[in-house]
Amino acid sequence: QPQSALYQSDTFARVWIPDADEVWKSAELTKNYKHGDSTLHLTLEDGMDIEHKLDDKTKNLPHLRNPDILVGENDLTALSYLHEPAVLHNLKVRFTDSKLIYTYCGIVLVAINPYENLPIYGSDIINAYSGQNMGDMDPHIFAVAEEAYKQMARDERNQSIIVSGESGAGKTVSAKYAMRYFATVSGAATEANVEEKVLASNPIMEAIGNAKTTRNDNSSRFGKYIEIGFDKRYRIIGANMRTYLLEKSRVVFQADEERNYHIFYQLCASSHLPEFKNLKLGSADVFHCTNQGRNPVIDGVDDAKEMCTTQHAFSLLGINELNQKGLFQVLAAILHLGNVEIKDRDSDSSIIPPNNRHLTVFCELMGVTYQDMSHWLCHKKLKTAQETYIKPIPRLQASNARDALAKHIYAKVFNWIVDHVNKSLRATVKQHSFIGVLDIYGFETFEINSFEQFCINYANEKLQQQFNMHVFKLEQEEYLKEQIPWTLIDFYDNQPCINLIEAKMGVLDLLDEECKMPKGSDDSWAQKLYNTHLKTCSLFEKPRMSNKAFIIQHFADKVQYQCDGFLEKNKDTVNEEQINVLKASKLDLLVELFQDEEKVTSPTGTAPGGRTRLSVKPKEVRSGASSKEHKKTVGCQFRNSLAMLMETLNATTPHYVRCIKPNDLKFPFTFDPKRAVQQLRACGVLETIRISAAGFPSRWTYQEFFSRYRVLMKQKDVLSDRRLTCRNVLEKLVQDQDKYQFGKTKIFFRAGQVAYLEKLRADKLRKACVRIQKTIRCWLVRKKYLRKKHAAITIQRYTRGHQARWSYMRQTLAAITIQKFQRMCVQRKVYLQKQAAALVMQTILRAYMARQKYQGLLRNHKAVFIQKHVRGWLARQRYKRSLRAIVYLQCCIRRMKAKKELKKLKIEARSVEHFKKLNVGMENKIMQLQRKLDEQAKDNRVTSERLNCLETSHAVESEKLKVEVSKLKGIEEEAKNNANRVTSLLEQLERLRKELTTTQKEKKTIEDWATKYRDEMEKMVAELKQQNGLLKTEKDDLNRMIKEQSQQMTEKMTRALAEETQQLESDLNEERSRYQNLLTEHLRLEERYDDLKEEITLSVSVPKPGHRRTDSTHSSNGSECTYNSEFAESEESSRHGEDVTRGMDTSLTLKLQKRVTELEQEKSSLRNELENKEDQFQRARDDEEHKKSRGAELEYESLKRQELDSENKKLKHDLTAMRQSLLGNAGAGAGAPGSPPYKVLMDQLNSSCEELEVRKEEVLILRSQLVSQKEAMQHKETMTEPVHYAEDVHKMKDSGAITQAYLGLKETNRLLEGQMQQQRRSYDNEVEVLRGELQSVKEENNRQQQLLAQNLQLPPEARIEASLQHEITRLTNENLDLMEQLEKQDKTIRKLKKQLKVFSKKIGEMGAGHVETISPGQMVEETVRPVNIPRREKDFQGMLEYKKEDELKLVKNLILELKPRGVAVNLIPGLPAYILFMCLRHADYVNDDQKVRTLLTSTINSIKKILKLLLYLCSNTKRGDDFETVSFWLSNTCRFLHCLKQYSGDESFMKHNTPKQNDHCLSNFDLAEYRQVLSDLAIQIYQQLIKCMENILQPMIVSGMLEHETIQGVSGVKPTGLRKRTSSIADEGTYTLESILRQLSAFHSTMCQHGTDPELIKQVVKQQFYIIGAVTLNNLLLRKDMCSWSKGMQIRYNVSQLEEWLRDKSLMLCGAKETLEPLIQAAQLLQVKKKTDEDAEAICSMCNSLSTSQIVKVLNLYTPVNEFEERVSVTFIRTIQTRLRDRCETPQLLMDTKIIYPVTFPFNPSSLALETIQIPGSLNLAFLTRV
Repeated sequence: QPQSALYQSDTFARVWIPDADEVWKSAELTKNYKHGDSTLHLTLEDGMDIEHKLDDKTKNLPHLRNPDILVGENDLTALSYLHEPAVLHNLKVRFTDSKLIYTYCGIVLVAINPYENLPIYGSDIINAYSGQNMGDMDPHIFAVAEEAYKQMARDERNQSIIVSGESGAGKTVSAKYAMRYFATVSGAATEANVEEKVLASNPIMEAIGNAKTTRNDNSSRFGKYIEIGFDKRYRIIGANMRTYLLEKSRVVFQADEERNYHIFYQLCASSHLPEFKNLKLGSADVFHCTNQGRNPVIDGVDDAKEMCTTQHAFSLLGINELNQKGLFQVLAAILHLGNVEIKDRDSDSSIIPPNNRHLTVFCELMGVTYQDMSHWLCHKKLKTAQETYIKPIPRLQASNARDALAKHIYAKVFNWIVDHVNKSLRATVKQHSFIGVLDIYGFETFEINSFEQFCINYANEKLQQQFNMHVFKLEQEEYLKEQIPWTLIDFYDNQPCINLIEAKMGVLDLLDEECKMPKGSDDSWAQKLYNTHLKTCSLFEKPRMSNKAFIIQHFADKVQYQCDGFLEKNKDTVNEEQINVLKASKLDLLVELFQDEEKVTSPTGTAPGGRTRLSVKPKEVRSGASSKEHKKTVGCQFRNSLAMLMETLNATTPHYVRCIKPNDLKFPFTFDPKRAVQQLRACGVLETIRISAAGFPSRWTYQEFFSRYRVLMKQKDVLSDRRLTCRNVLEKLVQDQDKYQFGKTKIFFRAGQVAYLEKLRADKLRKACVRIQKTIRCWLVRKKYLRKKHAAITIQRYTRGHQARWSYMRQTLAAITIQKFQRMCVQRKVYLQKQAAALVMQTILRAYMARQKYQGLLRNHKAVFIQKHVRGWLARQRYKRSLRAIVYLQCCIRRMKAKKELKKLKIEARSVEHFKKLNVGMENKIMQLQRKLDEQAKDNRVTSERLNCLETSHAVESEKLKVEVSKLKGIEEEAKNNANRVTSLLEQLERLRKELTTTQKEKKTIEDWATKYRDEMEKMVAELKQQNGLLKTEKDDLNRMIKEQSQQMTEKMTRALAEETQQLESDLNEERSRYQNLLTEHLRLEERYDDLKEEITLSVSVPKPGHRRTDSTHSSNGSECTYNSEFAESEESSRHGEDVTRGMDTSLTLKLQKRVTELEQEKSSLRNELENKEDQFQRARDDEEHKKSRGAELEYESLKRQELDSENKKLKHDLTAMRQSLLGNAGAGAGAPGSPPYKVLMDQLNSSCEELEVRKEEVLILRSQLVSQKEAMQHKETMTEPVHYAEDVHKMKDSGAITQAYLGLKETNRLLEGQMQQQRRSYDNEVEVLRGELQSVKEENNRQQQLLAQNLQLPPEARIEASLQHEITRLTNENLDLMEQLEKQDKTIRKLKKQLKVFSKKIGEMGAGHVETISPGQMVEETVRPVNIPRREKDFQGMLEYKKEDELKLVKNLILELKPRGVAVNLIPGLPAYILFMCLRHADYVNDDQKVRTLLTSTINSIKKILKLLLYLCSNTKRGDDFETVSFWLSNTCRFLHCLKQYSGDESFMKHNTPKQNDHCLSNFDLAEYRQVLSDLAIQIYQQLIKCMENILQPMIVSGMLEHETIQGVSGVKPTGLRKRTSSIADEGTYTLESILRQLSAFHSTMCQHGTDPELIKQVVKQQFYIIGAVTLNNLLLRKDMCSWSKGMQIRYNVSQLEEWLRDKSLMLCGAKETLEPLIQAAQLLQVKKKTDEDAEAICSMCNSLSTSQIVKVLNLYTPVNEFEERVSVTFIRTIQTRLRDRCETPQLLMDTKIIYPVTFPFNPSSLALETIQIPGSLNLAFLTRV
């Protein structure tokens, strides 16, 4: 397509136009361009309309903008339009919006200084970039370093990293991070910490070579080239540094706002310290050399602290304190020398005042005489052919000589330090290859440019020429490799400029010639330059207004140089006599500095030590020419060193880093386009773009092109041959065939063609979208129309139905109304007739009934009257009869009582005493009777008197009555007279009525008031009731709130308890993880100790072949120091027999010997401490044995606790069963025979009886063993040898033996009888106890029933409280009962234990031997039952016997030479573990502790040896097939550990055993300590398994989870630059998700075949999924091209496939899915909306497993793949950051892929019987004997 066609389209083109402020501005065409137009109509981004005039001569159109989809790309060469505005805009978008400081530009890494510390340089980032292809990850300095390291290892070619840029752009930091990367990923070949020394050189060089400038606070004022040396395994072995053009003038002069070198200010800041008191320093403001810039402080920098860092670095690099002290003296002397004041004596001479304080201090520090130094500072020696003159010099010359001396001394110090740094970093072995890091000044141009700027720009001209040639070469190689036509590209060649400077009669040549002239000056040199080059060279110009300057046209810009000072700086002369004075110094260091004054030095005096192969050494200089070589000028030296540098760079593969300074104000993430474009032009980035744009900058593979532009093809165009398909499509789409070329594997496009294809693709997609939208909208509208049509028809149907039903209903209603009234009339007539007839009938019936009722009532009344009188008469008769009977009965009773009294009185009367008493009583009674008679007579008299008085009064009363009658008669007459008074009384009555009316009114008023008062009272009462109701409501609310708060408190406590539990679990896991990490570290140190010991012993070193990429954390698993065996050491020595010897450095040997001595001392101290602990434990055990009975052992307490626990659990279980039975069958017959409680008690009784029977059998066995021991003592036979029955019979023929046996048998019978009686008594006691318990249970049942009945009568609240109180009481009682039972059981067990210990002691004494301990702290273990003695059975007992000499053969055949594949497929899982345990059982059975110890030690050491060998092979041969072996031995180690637990005799491990398995328990030895050792070994194997699995999975994860398109066609491939990404298309050999799933299935099936515990498999799977999720997320966070909507869909689909795999394997509950949660949330974050505040809130709540930095990173990296997607705005990202500000989390960006979850080994007993195991012949174990 012609260029103008891109300016004519449906959518107006967007272009770049020049701008004075922003360099380039974006605008959009408002009118399509037509050929011949002179102006363009544009609209700026701010909406302003402008007209852009085209150049009349060239008619060049403005640069086109790239599509938005290409903006922000990682590689600038991926842009379709390659020009300056596109590059500048892409860098700005990445830097300001995405906060990305690195960008590729072809082979160049552009690094923009952010002026802010970024968390992108940690060890996790280094690990993420290690081993990755350069195009696969986002641009980074680590990616460049990794590419250099990889090419060095792959191509066997030395590499160089060239870091350039202007001051303040970040060159030093970039070089520092590159060296840190090499030091981290490569490791060191020895333990001399070379990588630390390489990094430690940075603070030293920064202190003596860096200073603050106006542009940079830490500007390097010299150039340096550091070569990092590597051995054949590509590990760091040393380094070498070359420096260039130190800015010596800064020592005596600094401009405003600048500083001298940092070391001077560090000395001044530390002057108060004791070690610096003798330097007599003070504040930096005091000295002339440090106060000229008037700003001695750098914000955020502590010079005193930096001084400590510098001293530490000096010490680390081997510069001792004496030399450090001397260096600081010389540096302090320079400061004092700068303050020496020189005064004029006359116009031609000068003088220093006597006793100058600063000069005195200078001489003291330098160790020279004051007179000599003061004299030669003001004089100089002139030599002629005949004589020598001493001439005074004027003050100005003297000051210049003083400054020259100071600069010369500092240069010597600088060279000495560099020389010693190189000596410290020099490799002790042969260097195989190196990587050089060049940190050199960039192109400089200031207002005043002098000799230093000239040399710097000269060096940059040479580097730019080398850069251009390398870029051109790469382009040519790419075209030739793809076999496309090669056209010579015209690019800027700066050779003319270089010739102008360095050729014959060039600037440097003329300068050197002028320096040789006796009266040469800067002016004469300038005139020579004008005469030589002004007319012959177009690159040389003369300023119009100056005769002391010249202009050179450099590749970046024109620079004007001032000639003043060129000659002086080029000569770099110093007074020779002053040097001689310094050489005579008493300070040894100063003498050493100037002893090589006559020797040849490089520009900075660095020694070229440590150079190998391709590095260029300076030629040997003849001693006779030394004086002549010393006369070389600075320019000549710099030219020679620069030539050496270029020769070195040309012999290496270069990598370029261009540092850009974004602004001059050092503001973070602020982009100044003017400053940026200046540097881009100066550093060659735009030249790279121009060279790329001149050819075919855009390159696509055929598959990528087909995948991207498949939408532009028709179905018939798609062929099976992708290359032919792409060719046919391109010929149709692009008519001009010069715009593209077809290579072997790629399609090459001219600039702009990708944008054109993208436009076609976007148009096609837009049309497709429009068509889809049209169809969808049509479908939606049609669906809406059909829905409305259906609704209208339905409404019509119902309306018409309603109308039809309404007409019919009206007619029906009228007919019903007529029928209703007609029927009502008929029914009413019938009703009235019936009513009249009913009334007549009712009248007659009611009259008849009334008469009948009256007659009945009359009869009843008469009958009642008769009954009343009859019943009264009968009642009176019955009463009379009863009365008579009662009276008669009373008489009879009284008579009977009287007779009894009479009889009694008669008896008493017959006795004399009675008569006496009677007489006494009679006298009293007579007196009493006499007194009574007198009283009665007196009463009679009084009564007669009263009667007389009454008669008299009666007579008087009768008289009065007569008088009263007469009065009444008179009153009657008077009443008649009063009749007349009636009228007056009536009037009075009327008055009273009126008063009554008034009173009634008043009463009514009072009643009304009372009613009102009552209403008020009622109202008040109602209000009170309402208030009462409200109070009740409030009370209810308060009660509810209290309940809710109580519930909340309960929930809170539950939640707190859960959190506490979770925290405790987390702490436990952390503690377990810490322990396992310590175990790993211990094993690594032990391995290192063994290696060092072996190296010192053999004095050899073995360089292992291969290439180890990362600093492996794998450590060889050496043997435990406690369990070392000669067998293991012999195997180790034989395996290392093929090592190649090499010499060791003496200092290194001494260090290693010292380290070994320290380790041995530490080991011995630990061993002594262990022995002390063991002695203390032994003493405590002896004391305990002395206190207890004779046979008590230390294991008594642990066994007692175990038995108590088991008995307690048993009792609780029994009581629970009894309580459930009682509660379930509460009733009257609960305790009757046959009821459940009765059955439970009987079961317990039976179990007790069975236990007693077992005890009896054990006692019998014990007695028989006692007898056999006695017999053995008599015959002096050993217990370890087998005894045959025939021999026993033969020996029993002796009569003495028979007698002895008879006596023993008799004694045994007696003992057994006593034991039987004792058991019977205990049995009876237990029966009584059980009966008592049964009775108590019955009583408890009755009491429960009573309480239940009482509780049912209580209200609900009281019922609950009573039930709780009752439950507390019941639990307390049960607890007390259980404690009592526990104490009883304790006493019983203690008694039995004591008896058992006594019997065991007697047996041991009679057998003349005792049981030895296996290891310190281990004792004979006793099980819950007293003794487990195997019965003599003829069948196999699950033991294997072997001879001691066969132990090595057993270990060799069963462990070292065993092939796991055959065992896993053909034999039962865990067979080696079972065989080893069966051998161990036999050693325990025969009580051979030595055999047990050696077998276990050999087993552990052999397994460790296998693992160590696998680790060695894995790290040196890159073999990844050892997973099966590690899994096999992990399974067998765990099985062996489980067998030791299952058959240990511990009750907690015997729950699931069969009786036969319990018989197979170990009987003599406690192997608890060995179980711990095996557990540690299992942890070690597990960690190695995880690392092995990680090595296998690591290459698959990124390709399968991110790069491969599981859902084809979802994500289109975007255009890429020069550094191609790994293809997402599944080519042959690439990993896919299916590869990962297959590998996971292989892991799972392997572990299942080996019989690995299911819980352990779950932990392994969880670790696998964590690695997959962490690696995938880390790569997602470091790859901008992966952060898109379609990639999020791919990731979610891949995660769902992983979850499906978990579901298929029944592993969903193992915690693996939770480890993928961060990855799932990151994928969701890529797909959710990212615009509004609601979206931000949703993201914050959704991404709870991602950190804030990770969320922000994903949002910054989000990249649209299609034009329909939108970028995330900066405002939205800031909103997210604001919302997540309060999160408490670590600032780490990447997940730690090295985390290994702490592993546990839950006990998993085996149901396999040992006696059923068969040993196959393939194992070659025929020497084992079944027992």
